[in-house]
Amino acid sequence: MGFPEVYDYAAGEADWFASGLPREGRDAAIPRVGDVARKDVPTCRLDDRIGDVWGRAQTTDWDMCLVVNEERVVLGRLRAKALELDPGTPVEQAMEAGPTTVRPDARLADVVERMRAKDVKSIVVTTSDGRLVGLLKRVDAESQPKDT
Repeated sequence: MGFPEVYDYAAGEADWFASGLPREGRDAAIPRVGDVARKDVPTCRLDDRIGDVWGRAQTTDWDMCLVVNEERVVLGRLRAKALELDPGTPVEQAMEAGPTTVRPDARLADVVERMRAKDVKSIVVTTSDGRLVGLLKRVDAESQPKDT
């Protein structure tokens, strides 16, 4: 029919945007969390061992790892302080369960304001069903142009 891409998405427009999918219209140019979120955040599983996770992480510039299941649903966050534990400790025992999340379609300026107010350096970005999109670092977000 001449359409470059056709999508069949039954969940609705709000969920479409919350999933970080392409957007059009008058608000499309407003910076959103999903535009800036880092997609290269390291992930690990509940049954991984801390020593193995940090061994892999040393090759990156990250000092944390997001714990996900097979469907990439975010279960927790493993911070650098876990290095103080025995390297054989399962991630499940050392992670912070249920981290705060935001959706990719949230206005970047609004989220940055909340991050500043609570002195938060990063926040997990997920779809409405909890699947990992990325991690928003406040330093990255603050370097973006303001809403118009």
